[in-house]
Amino acid sequence: MTESGAPAAETRDDAPGQPAISGRDAPAAPVAARRTSLLVTLVLGGLTAVPPLSMDMYLPALPQVTAALHSPAATVQLTLTTCLAGMALGQMIVGPMSDKWGRRRPLLIGMVVYVLATALCAVATNAEVLIAFRLLQGLAGAAGIVIARAVVRDLYDGVAMARFFATLMLISGVAPVVAPLIGGQILRVTDWRGVFVVLTVVGVLLTLLVWRRLDETLPPERRAPGGLGPALRTMRDLLADRVFSGYLLVGAFAFAALFAYISASPFVVQEIYGASPQTFSLLFGLNSVGLVAVGQINGKLLVGRVGLDKVLGVGLVAIALAGAALLLMSSGVFGKAGLVPVAAGLFVLMSAMGLVMPSTNTLALLRTPHAAGSASALLGTSTFLLGAVASPLVGIAGERTAVPMAVVQLSCAVLALVSFLGMCRPWQRKGERTAGERTGL
Repeated sequence: MTESGAPAAETRDDAPGQPAISGRDAPAAPVAARRTSLLVTLVLGGLTAVPPLSMDMYLPALPQVTAALHSPAATVQLTLTTCLAGMALGQMIVGPMSDKWGRRRPLLIGMVVYVLATALCAVATNAEVLIAFRLLQGLAGAAGIVIARAVVRDLYDGVAMARFFATLMLISGVAPVVAPLIGGQILRVTDWRGVFVVLTVVGVLLTLLVWRRLDETLPPERRAPGGLGPALRTMRDLLADRVFSGYLLVGAFAFAALFAYISASPFVVQEIYGASPQTFSLLFGLNSVGLVAVGQINGKLLVGRVGLDKVLGVGLVAIALAGAALLLMSSGVFGKAGLVPVAAGLFVLMSAMGLVMPSTNTLALLRTPHAAGSASALLGTSTFLLGAVASPLVGIAGERTAVPMAVVQLSCAVLALVSFLGMCRPWQRKGERTAGERTGL
């Protein structure tokens, strides 16, 4: 890193002498100014915030949509499901495309389609049309999150990459918290269609910033050969890498525990423990602050001083212990637990994600400089799919018990630990560190 905080030019083991940073169509000088580095950070952070904004800003408007379109609530709920499914599938499509054609072209196409799909959502005349446009919105919006991770892998290595992921978490972690609040304020002055108008404006601004300010980061000589066959073979080879697959599963199972919290916490906190909506919002915000704060502590203080595998191990143990404590409390082993100890357990679980998420992304992508787009797609899709599976399981026994939530969280934490110990096996890889790891990871 330069003194200004921007990444210095660096070489890769898999391409000796090849600069890590390039211009729009060919290698360019490394970013050297703090202003440019900050702008790139904000653009990439905005791209990672698009999915949570698209999902959560819309939540307060669901009752309005149900009434306005004269559709059952279950049908309107599909507008969330299809958007989530689109984001999962879209990453699998866009990731390999970015390895073939570079990052800018697929990203710009995706953002333009996202803007059009979001604008069409605002003028949808019935639930079925809205569901179709939400699917398209998710497919296109996936370009931002998958390519943002790939760009980070192109620009950074080792300690710098881990710290940058922690910085992105500051932005993407705040988005789910503020999105419903923004949506609620929008509904004070307009109807549900206004939410999509605002999202359209956000998409237009991000698209312009990407077009004007985000240079190409994958030079032509480092791009993968095209076609469906090579893309599938690349993904197959990535999944055949036991260590990469291990980190993929660790991240996916940890994220599933987080999804279980997001899905169940409104019912657990309000219906079971009798908290008001305002108290729930306060606790939800506090937990999100914990996640972001621990992520920043990780990026600013731990990275470069403590090995990423050690940080990841501590985070996974903390999640497992929090899940076990929540299961004991919710099942009444030690008597009826109140809201305070349950909230404390959820806070520890959420905060520990600040250690796990940046570490898994970094450790997985360190192994895949040759196919960062495809690797990012696999990482993103696996988290969305397992999260979608975990979400309905938390309500399997009804809304009057927190046991299913705790069981899902503990199970996911244990499976993440088993994947880490059984597949990643960091103690066996001390003699085969990559260039990035030799810089302090």
